[in-house]
Amino acid sequence: MRKTVSIFVAILVAFAFIVAVPGSGNAEVKITATDNFKAGCTLTVEGKIEPGKDLYVAIATKKMFAPKDTNGTHEKKAFKKAEKKFGFKPDTAIPFLYYMLTTNPDKFGKVVPKRFGGPSFYTKGGRGLYSTTMFKLAKYDQLDEEAKNSLGPIKTKEQWKFFKFAHEKSFGINTITKEATKKGKVTIFARSVLADYSKFPNYWNKGTTIQLDKNTGAFKATFKTFRHTPPDTAFDVYVNGQKVGDYTIKKNGFWLKLAFRYMNPLWIIIGAILVGTYFSMIGAAGGMLMAAFQVMVVHTAGPVGINAANVLRPSNIALTLFSPLGAFYRYAAVEKRVAWPVGISFGVGIFIGSIWLGKYVTAYLPLKTYKEWLAILVVIMGIRTLYELTPRVMEKRKNIKAMVKKFNEEVARAKAEGRSAQMGRIEPVKSGLTDYRFKFWGEEFRINPLLFGILGLAIGVVSRAFGIGGGFLLVPSMTTLGALPMYVAVPVSLIGTCFSSIGSFIGYLIAGYLPDLWLAIAIIIGGFVGGMLGSRAQKLFSEITLKWILALTLFFLFFRFFKIEIWI
Repeated sequence: MRKTVSIFVAILVAFAFIVAVPGSGNAEVKITATDNFKAGCTLTVEGKIEPGKDLYVAIATKKMFAPKDTNGTHEKKAFKKAEKKFGFKPDTAIPFLYYMLTTNPDKFGKVVPKRFGGPSFYTKGGRGLYSTTMFKLAKYDQLDEEAKNSLGPIKTKEQWKFFKFAHEKSFGINTITKEATKKGKVTIFARSVLADYSKFPNYWNKGTTIQLDKNTGAFKATFKTFRHTPPDTAFDVYVNGQKVGDYTIKKNGFWLKLAFRYMNPLWIIIGAILVGTYFSMIGAAGGMLMAAFQVMVVHTAGPVGINAANVLRPSNIALTLFSPLGAFYRYAAVEKRVAWPVGISFGVGIFIGSIWLGKYVTAYLPLKTYKEWLAILVVIMGIRTLYELTPRVMEKRKNIKAMVKKFNEEVARAKAEGRSAQMGRIEPVKSGLTDYRFKFWGEEFRINPLLFGILGLAIGVVSRAFGIGGGFLLVPSMTTLGALPMYVAVPVSLIGTCFSSIGSFIGYLIAGYLPDLWLAIAIIIGGFVGGMLGSRAQKLFSEITLKWILALTLFFLFFRFFKIEIWI
């Protein structure tokens, strides 16, 4: 009798062990994936539940994140404000990636319209220029017991509140989850509750299929995993509240540790070459365009607990520093068209603004309002730049008109003789703190270095706030306020952006933020090469063409600052 009982107990233990191990032949639930569980694979969970019940498959990272875990200076302040507003605590921990695959998504929230895009004064009250939909999570008290019991590692009201914040607020998404559903570059919300796409054809459900036979309880749920899930990320799987197994996502490409993305550095180099070439030709928008490239192509995100912007901006500075260095040899040493007193004055002002004033201004000035005032400023500059191309203004600025004529004549001669066109050189006439005069193409120009040094202070604040060089303000300031030709304004702008980049980078280091190493190296290589190409290509374009390009760039920035565009 005692022997029989022992055999029976052994059989029960063996059966319990088999059921508990996912993927085993006799298991109730089996977890499989295409492409050997690599990031971006399609995961399948199948098995049986109690007949007549709805299906709730919770998939959550084993690693949890709480606000206290961040070491970011700005993130600590932001979380402290969010804790009071949204009702969670510094030690409230949630999985940084979490998905609920279910046949009954209405248990957890509902689909609602979402308006987005446009300046802050227009978007108040839920308005926006564009419309889409999103899945809005219900409040914890609105969840019934069945829903609460199926959440797996999320067990408390504070956890649900933090989870809701992390999936519906852009700061939470860009700092914690790192998987956003977007329209253009605009973050709408993070994937969380997923249902069968054929029955619930919402854009966030694409790639998700859920089959359930309620008569037998047999089910099969599949969904596409996050393409940028970090290497060796372990997940737990819960079915209707019970843990049924786990799996680990493997590496799928070249992993950028701080950028938190898979990306071949070669593509980043190519992108940086294109942006660097454009930047070194017109001296403006290099930082903005590189930021757009990081957002749209690289999808720079930052590690869990660090906001994406605080990795993107320090990495971005690599372009605004090294692209000018690539262009500078030709502009300064070969063609000798750098107005040194103006460039140094600009540079010192920008350096002080970016490393000192920028620290205080960006801490207290709301960034949304800041961007919108800049939008108004750049569109005024864009209009003014176009106005300068009118015959009326060209007649008044006789030195510019004469210079353009001489340049065009040189281009025509070079073309006839089968050689490259020669660029005019700067010939100093008078040097002074408030009065600097020089000749270019034989025409005399005058500018006040001190005035532009003061202007540099303000531009330095802008460069610190956005992680850019400030060229989009430098160049039009010199062409409109200083009446300088583009061929002189661009080299001076590149000096200024070098100073602003150094100042901004030191500021980020002091705050404890580092760029992604491989991302920065790729941008440095591409930016330097682009700088060399752009400095050679600039003389292929006339003064008028360069100003048209500058004006169009300023209008592009106007749309971007006002969030009127969604494609960049």
